[in-house]
Order: sequence, then structure tokens, then C-alpha cells
Amino acid sequence: MAAEYTRKAPIGDGQPALSTADTPDVGTLDKKLEDEFDPASGSEQEEAEAGEVNEKALLRKIDWRLLPAVGVLYLLSFLDRSNVGNARIEGLTDDLHMTGNQYLTGLTLYFIGYVLFEVPCNIILKRTTPRFWLPTLTVVWGIVATLMGVVQDLTGFFIARFFLGVTESGLFPGVVYYFSMWYKREERQFRISLFFGAAALAGSFGGILAYGIGHMAGVVWENGWRWIFILEGTATVLVAIAAFWFIHNYPETAKFLSEKERSFIQQRLASDSDATRDERFTWGNVVSALRDPKCWLYGLSFHAMSLPLYTFSLFLPTIIKDLGYKAANAQLLTIPPYAFAFVTTIGVATISERMGHRAIPIIGSALFAMIGYIILLANSDPIGRPGVSYLGTFFAAGGIYPATALALSWPAINVSGQTKRAVANGMQISIGNLGAVLGTQLYRSNDGPRYFVGHSFALAYLAGEIVVSALLYFLLKRENKRREAISPEVKEVGFLVDWNGDDDPRWRFQF
Repeated sequence: MAAEYTRKAPIGDGQPALSTADTPDVGTLDKKLEDEFDPASGSEQEEAEAGEVNEKALLRKIDWRLLPAVGVLYLLSFLDRSNVGNARIEGLTDDLHMTGNQYLTGLTLYFIGYVLFEVPCNIILKRTTPRFWLPTLTVVWGIVATLMGVVQDLTGFFIARFFLGVTESGLFPGVVYYFSMWYKREERQFRISLFFGAAALAGSFGGILAYGIGHMAGVVWENGWRWIFILEGTATVLVAIAAFWFIHNYPETAKFLSEKERSFIQQRLASDSDATRDERFTWGNVVSALRDPKCWLYGLSFHAMSLPLYTFSLFLPTIIKDLGYKAANAQLLTIPPYAFAFVTTIGVATISERMGHRAIPIIGSALFAMIGYIILLANSDPIGRPGVSYLGTFFAAGGIYPATALALSWPAINVSGQTKRAVANGMQISIGNLGAVLGTQLYRSNDGPRYFVGHSFALAYLAGEIVVSALLYFLLKRENKRREAISPEVKEVGFLVDWNGDDDPRWRFQF
């Protein structure tokens, strides 16, 4: 039990507690308070030690070690889940004798598996290590993705899609939690956006690969769709095996850091969040996330984005092909919208980081994407004027991806308590992907090429995202004001050093 000090707490003063380097977190609050009573061991000594480490250079070093490694894994993840759209126009449905509705059911089964296992996967991550868990997941889903290429009937397709969802479910929420153990709060959002940008790159990369692999039609099999799964799944397995050596655990054990760098990272994280605490897993912390309305709202925010996100990525090749383009050309035409999405994701993330806001850039991005769906719906003759609809896909992609990246960064920034944050991240993806479950049933073959139902749902969900983001903005802003109002009382009566996660009045939310 931490000691209680009646001396005025060194927190408050109207500043956003635990969001800047001069505001102590409970992981080192005892030491900070003791340092004030013992000047010889106080902040001057820490500053002298920290001065030996170049913070910007250290951050670049961490970025180069972490971001490419997990970015490659997520690129492969998004590629292996969305390449079914490329395979469809290369003969998948014809060879397996499936109807359009049966194909949509296979897409739905993926997300059912994904939703059911996200929270359990993050609990396993918390109880194991990133170096073990993330590559292991990748190896297993790579095997499943490869086996998709040898399924012989509808049942095999259904089973493979379900287990692909199960095995991929732990990667994204796991990496978001992983980042929270390396970066300060204000640094996480941009890194998560960079990481999520791999999804847009996967779309472009997938179009290029599908175009090339499609020319393997006639090698062993009449159509080339099987080779899409086999070659891309095999690549995933090979990269995943290598990932056991290039994925690192947490700062205190990372071999690429010196002792001084580890110490410096611990100091900067201790002043900002709970990353340095030695928090043991408890079911009480799991329940804490489940009982927090804000965690459900973060999930609802991603829910509103997941339907347009996944319907776009899964059906874009079909949408473009139905505009009158040949399959090979349709594969190539998917590349530019995804490339544009990558650029807007990084651009909006940069603006958001400089503004210090999430809700406003999300709302702006959602409005941008809505323009795209309005164009798609307003074009009453998509075959006669394919360029108009194709332009709409640029607006849709350019708004969906940055809004989704920012929505996914919210719990990583605002939820305190390692276990609670791990569960909150898993909750967000699970709740969010329920939107994808619905979305997979909306783009039916007989609705093309205009796809009025699917595009209308995507438009409505983007409007819903604006409402949810605005609600979170006002809720979090009001809570910060309430906590600011009681900060003078906290300073007058002193404070128990024990940390109470994001329920603690010293914690400030980013909105």
C-alpha cells in the first residue's frame, strides 16, 4: 500500500495531468514525492541523466524498430482478409459453385470469428509477450489463408473464412496495446495512424499482386484465384517465422536499447501514463472496462466506421468491375484510391497530432467520405459514366481510412490501466466489427452496378460516426472541466498515491 502524504500534491494547477512530461504518474509518484523531501536525489539529478539521451533520436530509433515490423504484419493481415474480393473476380464463385448470397455469408463468417476472439486474444497478449503472441498469430492465420487456395467446396470456404477471422482477431488490438507500452499518450495516435496506413497500402499492393497472379490462370488450375491465396498466404507464414526475431517485447527488455535509454524511456513514460507500472492481470480490471460507458462509445465509434471500411475494401474490385471494366483492369484500378487513402491517413494524422484533437478531424474525414458515397448514389448511369463513380471511390477512401485510424487510437490514448486498456482495445474492435458483419450482407450481385442499398448504409453509418464523435467530444471535454474544478481541493487536502486508472481526478482525457 502506498504511503499517504498530507503535503500539497504536486499535480493540478489547471494543467492536463498525465499528458506532459512534468506531470508525474503513480508508477513513480512515491519517488517523485520523496525526491521533493530529499533534494539530493531530486529532479536535478534526473535531468542530468536524461540530458545524456537525445529524445528525438531515441524516438526515431524506436520507430524504426517497431513500426516497420508490426506494419508489415498488419499489411499481410489486411491483404489476407481482403484478397477474397480480388479472388472473386478471378473465378472463385464460379469454381466453388456458390451463389452471390453464399459468398456474402462467407464474408460474414470471417467477422463473426473476429468479433468472438478479440478480447480473449488481448488477454492472452497481456499474460504472454508480444514477441511470442503476435508472430504466433501470424503463422497460424498464414496457414489458414494458404489453405483457402485448396478448398474444394462451399463448406471448406466457410470453415476457412471463419478461422481466418479467429486467427487474425488479436493483431490490431494487440498492437495498439503494444504501442501504449512504448509511447507517450500524445505520441500514440500518429503511430497508430501510420500502422493503420498499412491497410491502405495492402489495398494497393493487393491490386498489383492480384493483377500479376491472375495471369497464372491455367497453371495447375483453370482460374488464377487459388494462386492468390496460396502465394500470399505462404508469404505471410515466411514473414511470420522471421517475426519471432524482429518483434521486440517491452522497453525494459529490448536489446536494441542501452541501459541509459531504457532508464530514460521509463522516466518519460512514468511522467505520462501507466506503462511503467508492474500491473498484474486481474479480472476486476476486465470488469472495469466492461462497466465504463466511454469504452462502449469508443467501440461504437469504430462500429460506425467498420461498415464503410470493410465494405469498401471487400467490394471495391467488384464495384469497379461492374462499371464495365475487365477483371484485370479492375484489379489495377483499385490501386489509385488506396494510394490516395494512404496519403490522407498520414496527412490527417499529422493535423490531428498538431491540433491535439481527435473528434474534429474524424468528423471532417467522415464528411469527406460522405461526399464520395453521395457521388456514387447520385450517378444514375454508372456504366455510361464510369468516371463519375470512380471519382466517388477516391472521396470514400480518402475519408474512411483517416477517420478509422483516429477512431482506433482513442482508447489507446484515454484508457488508463494496462489490463483495462487491453480489454478496451479488444472491446472496440469487437463492437466495431459487428458493423462489418452487417456490411458483408449489403452488396448483393443483383444490386450492381449502382449498389444503392450498400452505398446508402455506408452513407448513414458515416453520419452516425459524426454523431458519436461529437458526443465523445462533449462528454470528454465536460469530464476534464469537472476534474479541473476539483483540482484545488486535491491540492489542499493531499492525495493518496495509489493510482485509480482513468477514474483518478488527476487523469485528463484527450478529445
